[in-house]
Amino acid sequence: MFLALRELGFARTRFLLMGGVVALVAILVVLLSGLSAGLVNDGVSGLKRTPVTDFAFAEGTGTDAAFTRSVIDVDQVDTMAEQPGVVDAAPYGLLLANAHREDDSPVDLTLVGVEPGSFVAPTELAEGDAVGAADGIVISETAAEDGLAVGDTVTLDRPERTLTVVGVLDGQHTFGHVDVAYLPLSTWQELIAGADGPGDEVPAVATAVALRTDDAFDRTAADAAAGTVTRTLSESFGASPGYTAETATLLLIQVFLYAISALVVGAFFTVWTIQRRHEIAVMRAMGARRRFLLADSLGQAAVLLLGSIAVGFGLGIAAGAGLSASPMPFALQAADLVLAGALLFVLGMAGAAVAVARVTSVDPLTALGGQR
Repeated sequence: MFLALRELGFARTRFLLMGGVVALVAILVVLLSGLSAGLVNDGVSGLKRTPVTDFAFAEGTGTDAAFTRSVIDVDQVDTMAEQPGVVDAAPYGLLLANAHREDDSPVDLTLVGVEPGSFVAPTELAEGDAVGAADGIVISETAAEDGLAVGDTVTLDRPERTLTVVGVLDGQHTFGHVDVAYLPLSTWQELIAGADGPGDEVPAVATAVALRTDDAFDRTAADAAAGTVTRTLSESFGASPGYTAETATLLLIQVFLYAISALVVGAFFTVWTIQRRHEIAVMRAMGARRRFLLADSLGQAAVLLLGSIAVGFGLGIAAGAGLSASPMPFALQAADLVLAGALLFVLGMAGAAVAVARVTSVDPLTALGGQR
């Protein structure tokens, strides 16, 4: 590493410029990682916070629209509850609704119907009461941050019905980038049926069967018995509007950033190795082993990458802290950052290794003769 460190100091301007480029790529990776995690939370945090392991939808329902098109009856819930490996089963209703506040300002809500006291009924409250009152809703903390509070009323546009906020959940609960509001399943069924009064017929239906299962659960056998199609919780995320497209797009952008990082580092060390050809030839003529020269060059690349990634991640995290306080869906997760940093380093080293491999093939006599 002696030669590598001397060169880093001697050609510091070149290495600083190269390090700056890698640091910028690292900043972009951090910001995209935070944006990806934020969009995931904003799209499916309401599902992630449930104790559900699986959802059973109506047979033939596609994954991309399962929560908006699936309709199951309560008998299917009972059938699922009897299957081996099912610890808990409860009806789960979901409805995207437009509403307005008392001041006529619009508000969008994802109405989730659950049976009070069931395992899917939320219990982590920041304030107020749990699900129970017929026309009461328990809203996400993010909805409260937007101005709703316990005691406020919201009126649905279709069907027209006034609901009262009775509780606020602890943390973000959203679906499809819309705040979740929990209410009794019976009220949800009335909204689905468009019931105007107590005499109207209300079908006993739900969107899906929420399940909590163990290792003994046989998905195929359970679906055959209940006439459903069961998906795991993570598979059900794809039913959130825009979830699959958003995550795929951001993942593709990140892949391109990693590839660009490897190409940029590789191109830099290719040019740098060509410029060092004469010095390498002198060292080879003096008896330096190829392994020593290769390790020296890769060590130089490692120092550059580690320093640049550390600076870039530091700046990216600082910028992310500001974005987290904004309305933008942004969330930094340690596991994602560690993975991103490791990928940047490994791919950068791979690009550098390809570039400096020519060090091992330098012929001292040819290289020295070319300098005459």
